[in-house]
Amino acid sequence: MNTIGIIALSGVIDKDKLNNAKSFIESLGYEVKLSRNIFDKKRYLAGTDKEKLEELYSFFQDDKIDIIMCARGGYGAIRLVNEIDYEIIKSNQKPFIGFSDVTALLLMIYQKTGITTYHGPMACSDFGLRSSNNLKSWNGLFAALNGEALEFSGEKCYNEGVSRGIIWGGNLSTVVSLCGLDFIPEKEFIFFAEDLNEPVYKIDRMFQQLINIDKFRNNCCGIVLGDFLDVDSQEWLDDYFKELASGLKIPVVSGFKITHKNEKITLPIGRMFKLDAAKLKLSLC
Repeated sequence: MNTIGIIALSGVIDKDKLNNAKSFIESLGYEVKLSRNIFDKKRYLAGTDKEKLEELYSFFQDDKIDIIMCARGGYGAIRLVNEIDYEIIKSNQKPFIGFSDVTALLLMIYQKTGITTYHGPMACSDFGLRSSNNLKSWNGLFAALNGEALEFSGEKCYNEGVSRGIIWGGNLSTVVSLCGLDFIPEKEFIFFAEDLNEPVYKIDRMFQQLINIDKFRNNCCGIVLGDFLDVDSQEWLDDYFKELASGLKIPVVSGFKITHKNEKITLPIGRMFKLDAAKLKLSLC
């Protein structure tokens, strides 16, 4: 894994952050290839959907690129999911990494191809900030990519119990934006979620929208909660999660470093995990 391709599939890219990220990655001994649309701008988007799709296919088909890392989220990925030729991706498998708005691509690529995708750090969002947490997130990413024995700790148990299922989820508002598509796994899954700048009533509404879907409710065997940053009331959020756990009667744990903050864990979507709520542990099976 010597060359990392950085691609812009969502919002407009900040040049300084991109250059910082590129320098950081190169300082670790990797080569970096940038998508041709990396600094393109169409309104709030990093170029046109056509340009993004062309670069996505090019990156998957380029044998010199070992890993594809999204530059940032924001908005734009959801515009691509119904236009992608998933057979190109399935025929040219390689790690694809992102979070936030990129959740749409992570889940749809997994659903359409069965390929493990990675909910993890992005170039500008995490490695463009010159933070001391850069290396922690980087090492965690490569632990996941290399198939190491992953184990993560939470902070609060809302419902005890032990469950096993594929790990699946991401940014809550982006997951909900996929409603109406065939996006929910047929097998049992542990759902993980995080979000940013959403009031508690919207978090409640989004979870309820998912729970109202029979396939989600029947196949969800555990819930792993990351950060819900900048909510209007932590007290309301805690009360809602108690209510959510009580209603679903499955293991529910919060406090995992699944977050828009700089230090974050990487979760391989589609891999089997065990959630032991009483021990506050999520581990790769």
